[in-house]
Amino acid sequence: MDVDDDNSISTSVMEPSNAVIDGQTVVATGPVPIIGPPLGSPVPPIPTQLPSITPQLAPLPPVVRQPQAQQNGEVSPSDSDSDNDGSGPTPSTAEYEVSEQSRQIRERQEKMMQELLIKRRAAALAVPTNDMAVRARLRRLGEPITLFGEREMERRDRLRMLLAKLDAEGQLERLMKAHEDEEAAASATKDEAEEDIQYPFYTEGSKALLQARVEIAKYSLPRAALRLQRARRKRDDPDEDLDAEIDWALKQAESLVLDCSEIGDDRPLSGCSFSHDGNMLATCASSGVAKLWSMPQVTKVSTLKGHTERLTDVAFSPVDNYIATASADRTARLWNTEGSLLKTFEGHLDRLGRIAFHPSGKYLGTTSFDKTWRLWDIDTGEELLLQEGHSRSVYGLTFHHDGSLAASCGLDALARVWDLRSGRSILALEGHVKSVFGISFSPNGYHLATGGEDNTCRIWDLRKRKSLYVIPAHSNSISQVKFEPEEGYFLVTASFDLTAKVWSSRDFKPVKTLSGHEGRVTSLDIAGDGQHIATVTSDRTIKLWSSRNSGKEKDMEID
Repeated sequence: MDVDDDNSISTSVMEPSNAVIDGQTVVATGPVPIIGPPLGSPVPPIPTQLPSITPQLAPLPPVVRQPQAQQNGEVSPSDSDSDNDGSGPTPSTAEYEVSEQSRQIRERQEKMMQELLIKRRAAALAVPTNDMAVRARLRRLGEPITLFGEREMERRDRLRMLLAKLDAEGQLERLMKAHEDEEAAASATKDEAEEDIQYPFYTEGSKALLQARVEIAKYSLPRAALRLQRARRKRDDPDEDLDAEIDWALKQAESLVLDCSEIGDDRPLSGCSFSHDGNMLATCASSGVAKLWSMPQVTKVSTLKGHTERLTDVAFSPVDNYIATASADRTARLWNTEGSLLKTFEGHLDRLGRIAFHPSGKYLGTTSFDKTWRLWDIDTGEELLLQEGHSRSVYGLTFHHDGSLAASCGLDALARVWDLRSGRSILALEGHVKSVFGISFSPNGYHLATGGEDNTCRIWDLRKRKSLYVIPAHSNSISQVKFEPEEGYFLVTASFDLTAKVWSSRDFKPVKTLSGHEGRVTSLDIAGDGQHIATVTSDRTIKLWSSRNSGKEKDMEID
């Protein structure tokens, strides 16, 4: 009986139970033994927390099904709803999202694929090889025709990529068709207008221009023949030593010293010119007044007043004692040495630049910022020729010593040579990268010098039609260039770097630097014998540079 009681007491009643999910904690309730107190002993107090005899079961891990990836990268939905019942935890949505790094990699791959496709389309597109056609196509697409530092091949590649991009967006055909329709309409309108009015392909000149060209031809041909005869004699005559003559002229230029300095005006000076005999010097200034000075003392003789704006240049006639002045009031005027006004040349639409006389003394050439240069008759004051040809303002002008040619330069970095007997542009000299301010023919007949804003002086050979030599002459813009007028054995350049320099015309090496000005040297001129050089600057001073040997030679001639 006792045994049975003990067994009944010690026997545990097993009550099965299921797992209960409490949040994330899994409580396993298995068969819990119920232990009763032994009979005959006092009942101890029941503790608040009963110790668990059976071991605590480990929590079950949540069951997560791996999503099956499809070919397009999408996640397939689950086949059953067993994952969402109460028997297991529900997986969070964050485990199904693509990470930020994966998204960036995918975007980068898509971008690279698009670029590859665009490059393939660009390689298949037909792009013109002519640079002018490429520029026209870019302009037609509304894009800049050139970028800073862009070359021809780079410009062509840019057009190719633009066309490929428009083709990928489906806009190329529509855009090109619209432009073709516009061009067709414009050409049809132009054809209709041309059918109504027939314009000649040339501008018919006046009878005065025809007569002037005949006179220029009659004047230039004998002088050219005489020049060639002298050149042949120097080449063939054994008594002629050309190198000795050049060495003597360069020695004279090397001995140039500052002889005189004089205040020329209250405003900056802009031009100067010697008379044909070298006894007078004409200067002009921003005050609108030109002055005449006697040489070599540089004493004022007369004042030329009449312009309403600043003067840009002054020139003495190579034959008579006439002075021509150019002004920003769009006019040029002719004066005598007494200061009387003889002629006024009106017709330019903008301010004037340089001015020059024809070697015959019968014609005057003027340049202007209206992109033209004009030829005037001194006797009648009539405009003989209005010459276009520069894309920007024309600044410099010079005439060939034979009288057959004229050369002009301007702000379009271009120099042009014109045949006065036919009116044709026979040479376009390209080489300067900035504006060209000074230009001069050599007395030898085939050399031409130009200087400009790119700080260089270029020597052009008219026989070879190309640049012969480039002189890195100054550290600032070159304002004026002139050959020695008698034989052209040396060349003088004036610059905004406050100096003027003498260069040998044989090897174009520096001979002498004329320094002493405190302002930009705006103009210079060389006397007929090459013994004197006059420079004028923005510091309002006239400086006369003379050879040291000129005084000794004059004394020897007097003896």
